[in-house]
Parts: sequence; C-alpha cells; structure tokens
Amino acid sequence: MATHGLPTWPWTDASTEALPAAESLLLEAMRRWAEAAQRGRPALAAACLPLIAEDLAEAAPWLDAVLRLGDFGIGSPLQPRLTGQEPALLLAFALAQRSPRREALAGFLRLLPTISAHAAMGPGLALGLAFRRRGLLLANPFRNH
Repeated sequence: MATHGLPTWPWTDASTEALPAAESLLLEAMRRWAEAAQRGRPALAAACLPLIAEDLAEAAPWLDAVLRLGDFGIGSPLQPRLTGQEPALLLAFALAQRSPRREALAGFLRLLPTISAHAAMGPGLALGLAFRRRGLLLANPFRNH
C-alpha cells in the first residue's frame, strides 16, 4: 500500500515555539496539569496559572474534565517538541471549537474509548467557546498551520 501523499496530522512533532498563541497557551495549561497530577499536586490549580494570565480561568475546569478522562502522554512544561498524544489532543480541541460536532467527536475518539470520548465532548466544546470568547481561535486543523 502506497503511503505517499497521505497528510501529516497537524502539529505532529512540532516545536513548541512554532505553535500559534492559542495552541501554545492550551499546551502550557495541559502540561502544567499533567506535571501536577503526576506529582500528586492539585492539577486544576496548576492548569489555571497560565489561563488566568490570559483572563481564561473559566476554561480550566473544562480542560481538567477532559484530561481526567485518559492518559494522553503529555510532556513536561519545558519539553521543546510536542510529544505523546499532545498533537492529537490539540487537534481534538481545535475540532471542538471550529468544526461540526461529529468531527469533534472523531477527534476525541482517536484518543479515548467511546463513552469517554462522548464525555469529553461537552467540556471540549465549552473550552473552545471560552477560548473563542477571548478571541483565541485554535488553528483550523485541516489547513496549513
């Protein structure tokens, strides 16, 4: 089977410095959440820190709700490249913000079992809406970034 011509998933192996502002902020919150959870500290409070700085504290509980649904292999805050399922998670959040719900669900289904993917939809949509209200649009996942 030929594999040439197949698209690369958005943000695969991307440098964190190459991310647009919205994705960079979301990634920082995700990574702070994961690091705190791994160390047994309050993950929601850790995720709030970068979001509060951008007046997006309302998004933190929605991010927390999604991240509690699975093990996404989220990297440490200082890692220079996206790792684990970070690109797919950014894609799922972008689809939740910018695409029809069936596409957003497909994004979460790549990462989670069916019941958990459905559970991620509400918080994913709410997070996307919170970002949109602050003028932060996640990149259209199927256009060049």
